[in-house]
Amino acid sequence: MSESQWRPVPIGLGAERWTTRRECKAVLVIVHTVTSGQRVLEAAALLENDLRVQVVFTRAPDVFGAGVGDLLSSIGAAQIPWEQATRTRFDLAMAASLRGLHEIHAPLIVMPHGAGHNKLVVRRRGGRAVGARAAYDLDSQRLVHDGELVPNAIVLAHTEDLGHLGRSCPEAVPAAVVCGDPCYDRLVASLECRPSYQVALGAGDGRKLVVVTSTWGPTSLLGRNGELWPRLLTELPEDEFHVVTLLHPNVWHGHGSWQVRAWLADCLRRGLSLVPPEADWRAVLAAADWVIGDHGSVTAYSAVAGVPVLMGSFAARDCQPGSAQSLLGAVAPRVSKRGSLHRQLLQAAAEFDRDAHRAVIDRLSSQPGRFNHNMRRLIYRQLRLRVPPTVPVTLPAVPPYLVK
Repeated sequence: MSESQWRPVPIGLGAERWTTRRECKAVLVIVHTVTSGQRVLEAAALLENDLRVQVVFTRAPDVFGAGVGDLLSSIGAAQIPWEQATRTRFDLAMAASLRGLHEIHAPLIVMPHGAGHNKLVVRRRGGRAVGARAAYDLDSQRLVHDGELVPNAIVLAHTEDLGHLGRSCPEAVPAAVVCGDPCYDRLVASLECRPSYQVALGAGDGRKLVVVTSTWGPTSLLGRNGELWPRLLTELPEDEFHVVTLLHPNVWHGHGSWQVRAWLADCLRRGLSLVPPEADWRAVLAAADWVIGDHGSVTAYSAVAGVPVLMGSFAARDCQPGSAQSLLGAVAPRVSKRGSLHRQLLQAAAEFDRDAHRAVIDRLSSQPGRFNHNMRRLIYRQLRLRVPPTVPVTLPAVPPYLVK
């Protein structure tokens, strides 16, 4: 893209001639995927009401970047191309993924885009696997470039993550800040809205809501156990149960929405409800009576809802030992391919003990209810601005909606 196609306002040489608010601190929000974008928007929202700050957004290169443009357009973001972002200085940049961030000229805050840093990945050098697997985005391969630490601040959800960071990239520990988890806080705030969410999902008629969630990839629930959906529609009495599905945005944007609907076409005709990737998944979890999932972050967060969680698939090898996913995988019952699903759900409900999920919930955040407060202090410290006197309240998730 040529410089003539760059955005001239509100940043860049001569932009002060056209901007309405001058002498603002310039903040760049970097969005790699829809998932990371949804997470970093939680941080960007903490700059609301501050006339001292101008926020612009850019789409970073990523294999799962489809859908990012629509996400940014839907919020009315001032977007600049990646080439312009990498050749402009900012007062602060924020991201929830690390790819390409060494090209950015700004103090940089990075945050996780899932339930902590839970995913194990292979370290590679020259295309070869080297050493033990490390927590994704906490390893030196991604945090360090040309011998220098890329982020100025690394946001962690839990103090336990400090240990993982110290083992995989010890030079990054001084940059770590434990802020808590915005999705945990939002989900807790959303539980009081459960009845209205159930109505929005089509289960406000007294039927019980079964939420089926799948992460992406060949070891996911959709990848390993696709026959579960027709089984649920066949074996659960439709006058007692309503089935809703949450799929990771990478499934939608990797394969295309047409393909997702085509894969589930018969189930959709038989009453399955499908939540689009742009809807707020936390509201769906708050509405659930049961959750069936896998090793993905959404399944781990479902422990907060206080309902039975079953595993339709679980790739233990992909999970960081001691993570919320790993802890939930150790206690959640497995869906059996033999026997009635109706009976399995009722048995899970009869045997469900909320205390069994306590370790999972505690592992999601060591600063429950404090993310907005902690993250805003970090942002303003990096901007070298006085923190506004208002209290950032965590609001419930907006009501969910379904694929038409």
